[in-house]
Amino acid sequence: MMLPAYYVTLAGYIGLATIVALGLVLLTGIAGQTSFGQASFAGLAAYATALLPGTPPPLALLAGLVLTGSVAWLLGLITARLSGHFLALCSVAWGISFSALFGTLPWLHGFNGIGGIRPLTLGPLSAADPLVTVAVIWAAVALSWLALRNLLDSRPGRAIRTLAAARDMAESMGIDTVRLSRATFVLAALAAALSGFLFAHFQRFISPTPFSLTASIEYLFMVIIGGAAHLPGALLGAVLVTLLREELTDWIPRLTGATGNFEAVAFSLVVIVLLQRAPGGLFAVLRARLPAAGAPVRAAAAAPAHAAAPPPAAGPAPPALVVAGISKRFGGLAANQDVSFTVGAAEIVALIGPNGAGKSTLFDIISGQLRADLGEVRLFGHPVGRLPARHIAARGLARTFQHVKLLPGMSVGGNIALGAHLAGRCGVLRAMLRADRAEERRLHALAAAAATRVGLADLLGRPAGTLALGQQRLVEIARALCLAPRLLLLDEPAAGLRHQEKQALAALLRQLRAEGVAVLLVEHDMGFVMDLADRVVVMEFGRRIAEGVPAAVQADPAVLEAYLGGAP
Repeated sequence: MMLPAYYVTLAGYIGLATIVALGLVLLTGIAGQTSFGQASFAGLAAYATALLPGTPPPLALLAGLVLTGSVAWLLGLITARLSGHFLALCSVAWGISFSALFGTLPWLHGFNGIGGIRPLTLGPLSAADPLVTVAVIWAAVALSWLALRNLLDSRPGRAIRTLAAARDMAESMGIDTVRLSRATFVLAALAAALSGFLFAHFQRFISPTPFSLTASIEYLFMVIIGGAAHLPGALLGAVLVTLLREELTDWIPRLTGATGNFEAVAFSLVVIVLLQRAPGGLFAVLRARLPAAGAPVRAAAAAPAHAAAPPPAAGPAPPALVVAGISKRFGGLAANQDVSFTVGAAEIVALIGPNGAGKSTLFDIISGQLRADLGEVRLFGHPVGRLPARHIAARGLARTFQHVKLLPGMSVGGNIALGAHLAGRCGVLRAMLRADRAEERRLHALAAAAATRVGLADLLGRPAGTLALGQQRLVEIARALCLAPRLLLLDEPAAGLRHQEKQALAALLRQLRAEGVAVLLVEHDMGFVMDLADRVVVMEFGRRIAEGVPAAVQADPAVLEAYLGGAP
């Protein structure tokens, strides 16, 4: 059955918009990087293929992807470290710049555009029929969707999900967030480039207008309206925005009897209403009305045991951690003042003190989240004070946080598997091609083994945000164990746990000590600390005021006065 040309054209435009929107879901909805410049990336590829009239389409596509990817990579050198409104404003700047260049450079024919672009051909096959071109466009939509879905269900995909709001946690798991942000930015630009290439051969004429800042804003509207955090939201948003724009353009002049840009006003009002009624996107609303499908639970039967620490070298082992004269100030506040202590190999040391004593700041310095003003941190005999957190993690340090840092929408198993990031090697391309399945099974087996150790084996498929606080802390501990650490930093691990859960946690920490893992923990439950720790370090107002075995610390008058309630 032959479709009217109008509907064929409309289907083509929806498909082209969907490809750009899919890249924006990855970049903005999942990685948290707002971009107003995607249309300019589509324009780069469109102009590249238009200026190569005698080149076979596959080579022209390659040229457009290489050009766009190179420009995006160069822009990513700047934008990968930006976030929030800084990134958005930067993207507005390059969006305006590219659009201006398209209309200004004489060899691009200005606003007169470039016509006579040949239809897609591959050997004897030709897509001169628009219906065939639309079929090619929707094949590209399907392949893009499949590739991004594969990516998000992978080791780099889990890491990308941390970029929006959990970069500190990601770095502590060994993830290079700056490099990953740049890769995500380039991927979204390549999706736009694919759309631009297809647009040129579908329209067979290009001018600067389809690649303006206004077009980029429409793409962003599509993602926000459809559902920024979900791939289906890209399709839903592209359909709604494209149809809405077409219908308003047709009906507003009929209703008003006047010419003008009234449809833009009406379109803006409709968008505002949709954003108010469905701030999470229409796909989130639709999914909430559908029966919930439980996430698949990864079997733990084949999970290997937790990797034990490497056997000690000949001679006495160096301390797992040496903190020597650490000082850190925030303006006039001295968070740490000349703090020194050690944690021996296979030793449990507790760091205690009142709220505001500087314990969490010291954890951040040890793990590389902050840099000390003075002093030195040595890990297994080597100074690490100038290393970023991901490099310190690679040397065998894992940690949890005072305020739980999980991805609430991701499954428990997925959150735990973030800790196994350094145990994998597959990158973005292999993930998109689904060539990483063997590694994925191994990483999920590690996650299942860690979950079993903390008593969460039955909750692997549950969204982490639905767990109680105590269970979320256990997820963090399991995630840290996935890194196979030699030194484990635990920030208030027993907070929110019931008595039996605390006893199970204490037994786990003793078992880790027996396996050669050193533990430094901050905790306010004195019963838990005194029964578990080999030594206790006490801090007050950023200073160390006592150190020793639990019995000696409990009897220290300075400790009794500062923390344990005063002398008896």
